Amino acid sequence: MIRVLESTQPEFERLLAAALAYEEDTHDGVEARVAEIVRAVRTQGDTALLEYTRRFDRLQVQQATELELPKTALDAALAGIPAEQRQALEDAAVRIRAYHERQLSPSWQYQDEYGTLLGQKVTPLDRAGLYVPGGKAAYPSSVLMNAIPAKVAGVGEVVMVVPTPDGLTNPLVLAAAAIAGVDRVFTIGGAQAVAALAYGTQTVPSVDKIVGPGNIYVATAKRQVFGVVGIDMIAGPSEICVLCDGNTPADWIAMDLFSQAEHDENAQSILVSTDATYLNEVKSAIERLLPTMERADIIRESMVNRGLMILVPDMASAIRVINRIAPEHLELSVENPEALLDDIRHAGAIFMGRYTAEALGDYCAGPNHVLPTAGTARFSSPLGVYDFQKRSSLIQFSQSGARTVGKIASVLARGEGLTAHARSAEYRIDETAIEKGRP
Repeated sequence: MIRVLESTQPEFERLLAAALAYEEDTHDGVEARVAEIVRAVRTQGDTALLEYTRRFDRLQVQQATELELPKTALDAALAGIPAEQRQALEDAAVRIRAYHERQLSPSWQYQDEYGTLLGQKVTPLDRAGLYVPGGKAAYPSSVLMNAIPAKVAGVGEVVMVVPTPDGLTNPLVLAAAAIAGVDRVFTIGGAQAVAALAYGTQTVPSVDKIVGPGNIYVATAKRQVFGVVGIDMIAGPSEICVLCDGNTPADWIAMDLFSQAEHDENAQSILVSTDATYLNEVKSAIERLLPTMERADIIRESMVNRGLMILVPDMASAIRVINRIAPEHLELSVENPEALLDDIRHAGAIFMGRYTAEALGDYCAGPNHVLPTAGTARFSSPLGVYDFQKRSSLIQFSQSGARTVGKIASVLARGEGLTAHARSAEYRIDETAIEKGRP
């Protein structure tokens, strides 16, 4: 069922690259169709938004104002869910908030030897947009993971969009929005929702950044509006890479691999180990446990098409393979995971020890579950408070500082042939000009 590679085989790098390669099927015409939707919403506002909502979500609304849920609807959802679910959401929110509060970056400044003030002013975004999938895919955990960092950052207004096909809302999603402090909720989805957040309509406010997962139409729309607004990332299928020394129960590891494979058929689950016998034990566990899974068909297709086991001769080789993969989720199911940390350079989130299932990170560990995929952990990071803050440089020269440092600027500017730059600095160096009141 699951393919096995050995890192010592001559063709390993080529075979690994092929196994990792993933290009989302864009279903010829998606780019053009999304561009048409984005253009219509940008130019026609609510009129286009209503048309697409009626067509795609089968909501027969007459006015765009009907698309906004009142805060009472969120509060009612929170009050109406089972007590156990409410407690779980609230407990998760406390843990997520506590973690992200530690990410807050303060403004700072200092003075150099010339008395020049230099620093950085950190400011939250005015408004952030949160896309939440609707229909079959409903993830209240994503509401918490996206909205709470924004609120911790101090974002003035968090606007959530969530499709409600046939008018069906998910109470858990709305309850999570109430707990996370979402300010406004609109029952719209797809590329039209992304366009509305990016450009604004008569009813939906434009935002500064759009975050949150979605289908191919949502991802394509986010890519097309990037530059008009910021976006978090273009996420690919879920991934997990488990490094195991052979001493964790095989059933545990099989279920950890399933935990990502059950997301969708394109998810990727990889097990790396130095123990060939152990890989066979996990294989047997996979075959035995798979029929017990509710999403067995999805898991099977994921495992067959994209699953991978990699046999390595030693832990040093394992680390090299992991850094090559740069996985979204990395489980270090080994005796002393801390000893490996310094050598691991590329991973979205690192789960350390045999008892740290990746699934805990999806819901309630505290760190964000919005993570870089498809090898992008080489250069990007989990979603965090810093994604909802921007930085402005602070610069204030004294008279003596301007005279001293201005000489450096003058030389460099004239070297670049930018005379106005040079003279702008030189006016502040010239003592005669200063004395005449023209500093």
